[in-house]
Amino acid sequence: MQGLLNQMRELTSEVSSAHSTFDLPLTDGDLLGGGSFGAALKDSLERINTLQSESAAKARAFQTGDPDVALHEVMIAGQKASIGFELGVQVRNRLLTAYKDIMNMQV
Repeated sequence: MQGLLNQMRELTSEVSSAHSTFDLPLTDGDLLGGGSFGAALKDSLERINTLQSESAAKARAFQTGDPDVALHEVMIAGQKASIGFELGVQVRNRLLTAYKDIMNMQV
């Protein structure tokens, strides 16, 4: 998760340098896509983090013998976290590919 955030920060700094190269003002709206795409991306990353935290908490509770946590709940939470993380990785890969394609376009 941390690696994903670091890569996104690197892309942000590259976008900032590209804007300064063309003397365009850079605003938060530029980086966040007017609030819609950026907010959706942020929300999805927070959701992935929440799923992973819940999965870890259920696993710890099960390992300590909490009678309120069943094995199937732990497994389902783990699968949800895994699927969410894979989705995040695929979205990151698509974003990087799109960014590279845009940067390679001739103007």
